[in-house]
Amino acid sequence: MAALRGLLARPLASYYLLLSSAGLLLLIGLTMVFSATSVRDFAQDGDASASLTKQTIFAVIGIVAFWACQRLPVRTFRALARPALGLAVVLLLILNLLVALEALFRVTSIGPLEARLLWLYLGPISVQPVEVAKFALVLWGAHVLARKGAALGWWKELATPLFPVVGLLFVLVGYNDLGSMLCLLALVVGMLWAAGVRLQVFAALTAVGLAGVGLLVAAASLGAGSGARDASNYRLTRLTSFLDPPDPKTCFQEQLEGCYQLVQARYAVQHGGWFGVGLGKSTLKWNWLPEAHNDFIFAIIAEELGVVGCTVVLVLFAVLAYSGLRIARRVEDPFRRLAAAGATAWLVGQAVINIGGVTGLLPLTGVPLPFISDGGSALVVTLAAVGMLASFARAEPDAARALHARPPARWVRLVWAPLPPLPGRRRRPASPGADRGSVPRSRTRREDDQAAARGARSGRTRVGAGNERRR
Repeated sequence: MAALRGLLARPLASYYLLLSSAGLLLLIGLTMVFSATSVRDFAQDGDASASLTKQTIFAVIGIVAFWACQRLPVRTFRALARPALGLAVVLLLILNLLVALEALFRVTSIGPLEARLLWLYLGPISVQPVEVAKFALVLWGAHVLARKGAALGWWKELATPLFPVVGLLFVLVGYNDLGSMLCLLALVVGMLWAAGVRLQVFAALTAVGLAGVGLLVAAASLGAGSGARDASNYRLTRLTSFLDPPDPKTCFQEQLEGCYQLVQARYAVQHGGWFGVGLGKSTLKWNWLPEAHNDFIFAIIAEELGVVGCTVVLVLFAVLAYSGLRIARRVEDPFRRLAAAGATAWLVGQAVINIGGVTGLLPLTGVPLPFISDGGSALVVTLAAVGMLASFARAEPDAARALHARPPARWVRLVWAPLPPLPGRRRRPASPGADRGSVPRSRTRREDDQAAARGARSGRTRVGAGNERRR
């Protein structure tokens, strides 16, 4: 424990913990994507590594995004907050418009734009707008809360403009994707907690959030998400299956909705045991478990690597959570603190929602597992968020002093990351002028006063000392 405390006391401990946990999760993700998709890809196209190649390309793009975000100063992140939020809202509006046109008038596309539930396609390029919205909300929410400062104690200052924008994003995202809306909710709660908002606000937000989730669950009967009008409410079915899980035999014999995936995932966990059946030897991925490469990839990890492999993944996410919260606690800038807390709550909260749904500890919502699930836009945005956290980790006061005390080589600073600014270097406020009424002019000390010791000074009479005391 003493050695561990010594390692954690090092100036760049947060930075290296963040990089190691995110890098290992990315490596595990690429391995498990290949394991979960190789059989399906070979059966469809004769190329077992097709999905791995695609995911590797997105991983390279994400590493470039990580590198770029790691080099950006904090003022650039604050300047990008509003444009990023505007872009996210526009993409979500276009996506919902295209989904509504397809549901009402059977219009599948407008020119090169096409929407498929949660994905927006522009020719061969696809993007998930909700992933852009997560990162944009981190930047914009941290910027707004940091600018308000101590005024957050007033309801009016807290409600405008944060709550209307957050409510709009919740509606645009939650109508089609309830799981991603819960990730946004975790993100907002993390930032408000880091801002020191009172507990009464959290209680009110909890009540409003539960009411909103109830409305979105009911909206599935009207065609929200993957539901259809006049069809059974799949969101309500998932909730009731979680509260009162049916018997597996009844689930298969009567072909009940909302329980097949969950039962198959539990079979995968049970089949894996303590040490798993071996990497690449899963049987549930042979088209027995839907979305085995995406939302339910944790079940494949449990089957192939067992409890030991699941524990490694959980420990890495715990290290990521510790690193993010450590960064949020140590940085001095309010924007960095709030953005670090929001990004950490987003990534760890999404992992908890995914793993809890796969193992049956939480209702099934269908969100990908960060770093590990198959998906291009989610991986790129996630690595960009980790790059932002890495930039903040290097800006910790102790880390910045250590980097300036022993700066790396010039080529390292040019290729990898520049030196962060030293803490405490703030511009001093100008001295007030003489025409400010009751505010006195700051008195400059005389040269002999600065040089002499405290106490009696040579050449000073009692009258002079009394006059100075009166002044």
